[in-house]
Amino acid sequence: MTADTERRVLLAKPRGYCAGVDRAVQAVEIALEKYGAPIYVRKQIVHNVHVVKTLEERGAVFVDETAEVPEGAIVVFSAHGVAPVVHEEAKGLDLRTIDATCPLVTKVHKEAVRFAAQGYDILLIGHEGHEEVIGTTGEAPDHIHLVDGPDDVARITVRDPEKVAWLSQTTLSVDETIATVEKLRERFPKLTDPPSDDICYATQNRQTAVKEMAARSQLVIVVGSTNSSNSVRLVEVAKEHGADAAYLVDYADQIDPAWLEGVGTVGVTSGASVPDELVQGVLGWLAERGFGEAEEIESVKESMRFALPHELRRDLRITPV
Repeated sequence: MTADTERRVLLAKPRGYCAGVDRAVQAVEIALEKYGAPIYVRKQIVHNVHVVKTLEERGAVFVDETAEVPEGAIVVFSAHGVAPVVHEEAKGLDLRTIDATCPLVTKVHKEAVRFAAQGYDILLIGHEGHEEVIGTTGEAPDHIHLVDGPDDVARITVRDPEKVAWLSQTTLSVDETIATVEKLRERFPKLTDPPSDDICYATQNRQTAVKEMAARSQLVIVVGSTNSSNSVRLVEVAKEHGADAAYLVDYADQIDPAWLEGVGTVGVTSGASVPDELVQGVLGWLAERGFGEAEEIESVKESMRFALPHELRRDLRITPV
């Protein structure tokens, strides 16, 4: 395409920060303000390069293991959740903990505990090594079997095919999860569903928006980091639902101008851990190349909010005079 009038941008809504990410990032920011640096954070608070770098500049120290936190210090647990053993490790080091686990992840943890207590084998649909999967598995390690997609179903063995339940990582592709559950039900007809859908509202909403946008776009740019499961899924969903090409970038300067050759419509969205300033950077980059004002495509209205972690709410409470 050569004429500017033929070039347009479709901007997905909802996009960017979900309620769980907003809560987790705020938890670190408020802890830095109230208690002062350093504030230690176990793992990345959310899976986004820019967010982590920004918090590091303000005094957050990110560590991989609890043992790396000095005794008696403050540590924030990431939005992805941790296993019970991590809480025990923190207690042993006399750490002051702020648990920023997303409430929707906590819900899955509680479901795992309940199913395990009832003697179920739990088939956890998710990706091996993901922090959320590690945390959930830690709630009932003797009962949980990881199922990494439909092709992984055949290898699963359980103690009693009559007592099998499934749960899932919250950031998966909705379509892939459905396909995996269908395969599991073929093998285990008595498979028990969780009391409510585990795929988080934000993951579903962002995928719904991308499906609608991709059908009208030749190119889709997803702003997000490579270790962000939900961001990677958005790229896959875009390709599966009509886009000729889709790419994941952290920043606008990672866009290859060659991607725009012959393209009239570019779709833009971002993962659930991405601040909107990075999306605005991409829109500015596109505008400089003739892709002007963006048309926002809103497929679902989103209003979810979560309260801050209770440890912060307790310490922020104003004492009556």
